[in-house]
Amino acid sequence: MPKKIIIIGSGFGGLSAAAFLAADGHDVIVLEKNQQAGGRAMTWEKNGFRFDMGPSWYTMPDVVEKFFNEFGEKPSDYYNLIRLSPSYRVFFGSDDIVDLPSSLEEIYALFDKLEENGAEKLKKFLNQAKYQYEVALDSFLYKEYRSLFDMFNWRMIKEGSKLHIFDNMERFAGRFFKTEKAKKLLQYTLVFLGGAPKKTPALYALMAYIDYELGIWYPQGGIVKMVEAIKNLAEKKGAKFIFEAEVSNIVVENGQAKGVQVGDKFYAADIIVANADYPHVELKLLPEKYRSYSKKYWQKKTIAPSAFLLYLGINTKIPQLDHHNLLLHNDWVNHFDKIFDNPGWPDKPSSYLNCTSKTDPSVAPEGKETLFLLVPIAANLPDTPEIRAEYTDKILSDIEKVIKFPIRKHIEVSRSVSLNDYASLYNAYQGTALGLSHTLWQTAFFRPKQRSSKISNLFFTGQYTHPGIGMPITLISSQIVRDIIRQKYAK
Repeated sequence: MPKKIIIIGSGFGGLSAAAFLAADGHDVIVLEKNQQAGGRAMTWEKNGFRFDMGPSWYTMPDVVEKFFNEFGEKPSDYYNLIRLSPSYRVFFGSDDIVDLPSSLEEIYALFDKLEENGAEKLKKFLNQAKYQYEVALDSFLYKEYRSLFDMFNWRMIKEGSKLHIFDNMERFAGRFFKTEKAKKLLQYTLVFLGGAPKKTPALYALMAYIDYELGIWYPQGGIVKMVEAIKNLAEKKGAKFIFEAEVSNIVVENGQAKGVQVGDKFYAADIIVANADYPHVELKLLPEKYRSYSKKYWQKKTIAPSAFLLYLGINTKIPQLDHHNLLLHNDWVNHFDKIFDNPGWPDKPSSYLNCTSKTDPSVAPEGKETLFLLVPIAANLPDTPEIRAEYTDKILSDIEKVIKFPIRKHIEVSRSVSLNDYASLYNAYQGTALGLSHTLWQTAFFRPKQRSSKISNLFFTGQYTHPGIGMPITLISSQIVRDIIRQKYAK
């Protein structure tokens, strides 16, 4: 029997859940507090410059392809996907620049330059990473974890040592490589998982396979094209979207959610799927007796970093930059310390510059550039206009020295986004940009569950749940929710 389903939030988790559940014949309404879909993947435009506000790396194309195949479609039905070459540019210093090729043979040649026998070491590392990725896809990512027995099953017990889940990335990469440059190239992705090399399980070496063998891609028009594609797919299946509709509370009676309140309007529901930030739903939308996780639970968790973002419209071209640019010239051990161990605004951080206009002429006026600057910072820091102004000047000054280009002289459009914005735009806990970090004790079974333990018809999708952080990964989270609902309501 079709159910009336309310989905709270339209990030990638909410969008994909809407598509899955509408395709199953349910009556689906998505309620979104903002004016557009996408959650952290919203877009912003000004004076002919267009910016993806959040995710900018399109990876795991096989997982995205699998998602569309669930509906008998493919990504190319909706957008034009191109593989970036080089994949990205790394600045280890103003005169020490490395382009990561898209060709695996060229990557091997690069690692031979970075250290002795670098190519052979990388082949061994990638063989391990490929094994981890294939096992993860086959056995771990697309399943619900309700107990420890689900996680430590016979295959995990048999192959756990090969997966290196009890090792960390810093030690693991150090067994293969000695030079800092090689290790940084293999570990930089951990920041986008909300982790640090010392704190992230070596299982996530699989990210190197994703980078080097599956490639870094870009949908022409920006990540917003992927948002639009999944929204269109959901609407084709019958889902409806209502914007500027912020849910103020979930109405619960006798352990059953009856619906949600939006202003003075009540939306009744047989099932509710929450894609809004998990702590916000639990601590703000539910009565205390119906919370699966207490305030103390969240306070004890390792919260993933937030970010200091600048969206800059530049009135000329910047020849020194590529599409993706990583500035790793500073001491990143100190930077990670300022995120996780001694939280504070980092003095000399690593940073990321995204310049989509290098690939896509539609995102900037002719002869100009869109520039997106990201500095990972700790969650729950003070965030004031004065701090932002001072930090903007400090960071841009540092970057200008490294890339040898006077960015500040050419800024036509400017906007900053940081902790307070994440809290206000996305109801993000402590202003985090990513959710929960991927530590060992926050992986698989140890992440918040897809189903409420107190409310029989309340489910969760998105980055807080298993499998975790990342655009393709949240699509998997929604598929798990779809399967749970199928099983629970089949009779």
